[in-house]
Amino acid sequence: MSDPPDLPRLLLGLARDDEFAARSLLPVAGVADAILGFHSQQAVEKALKAALASREVEFPYTHDLDGLIELCRANGLDVPATLDGVENLAPYGVHMRYGALHASSLDRDQALDWAVTAIGWAQGVIDPADEQAVQADSEPEI
Repeated sequence: MSDPPDLPRLLLGLARDDEFAARSLLPVAGVADAILGFHSQQAVEKALKAALASREVEFPYTHDLDGLIELCRANGLDVPATLDGVENLAPYGVHMRYGALHASSLDRDQALDWAVTAIGWAQGVIDPADEQAVQADSEPEI
């Protein structure tokens, strides 16, 4: 019998896959905002769920980013202020993906920034030592 999957790391890996897709599609002319928004939204959603799973918090199967952020906060997770406004990605999770809503203008760079921020934050929640090592590596030597 194999060990059960490490849910936090599995979700974080899936979030990274979506962030990679969004990053790769960002410069491609003709890629619809709905596609880029979808992958950015999914990266944020999966990162939030990874952080919750690392604390063994049950989370709903939802695309509601506001609800997931509130669940994080209710369970002692300090969600970064740089994710303020991320709820603007929520419609891209389902509705726009299936044409239920008409696209509004997506700030594509901001969408990708939110994905990167959420993944970095979740990584720090899951493996605080890894985050400290990454920060130490990125600090200039004096």
